[in-house]
Amino acid sequence: MTKRSIFLLLLGVLLTQNSTLSYADWLEEGDMFYFQTSLYTIHFEPKDEHNNHQKLLNFEFQKNTNWLGGLAFFKNSFGQPSQYVYGGYSWTIPSTNQLLYTKVTAGLMHGYDGEYKDKIPLNDNGIAPAIVPSLGIKYKSVHSELTLFGFAGMMLTLGYDFTISNH
Repeated sequence: MTKRSIFLLLLGVLLTQNSTLSYADWLEEGDMFYFQTSLYTIHFEPKDEHNNHQKLLNFEFQKNTNWLGGLAFFKNSFGQPSQYVYGGYSWTIPSTNQLLYTKVTAGLMHGYDGEYKDKIPLNDNGIAPAIVPSLGIKYKSVHSELTLFGFAGMMLTLGYDFTISNH
């Protein structure tokens, strides 16, 4: 299944749930849909074979309780198409007027194949567990996150959220 097919399937499921998202039974005020992309990547020990253009497309849903889940499509450090399906939690940093937050996700990563199969730990059958911490800043609906990917590097992202409101 291609990235485009998966995206269209997810979009179709969302749109057929209810004609107005704010009235869907499973959505509550304060829940949000979040979409982000990568801006800049740096590897801590750069090599000529490293790709610093991840072309990240991340789709995330966060409940108003700060629990979240998502699906990311990207080019890994070696230019291979990869995916990350995850769950996690986000914490607002106190005394920042909800401007700064941290987030930790855990899930399964796919896409490190061939000669790069051993570049991530526990990569059995092309699927490996992953834990991804982030530090974010939010202004209104615009977010930017600094995300660590293991001990290999970090990525700067930019995103936009659509928060459910009954107003």
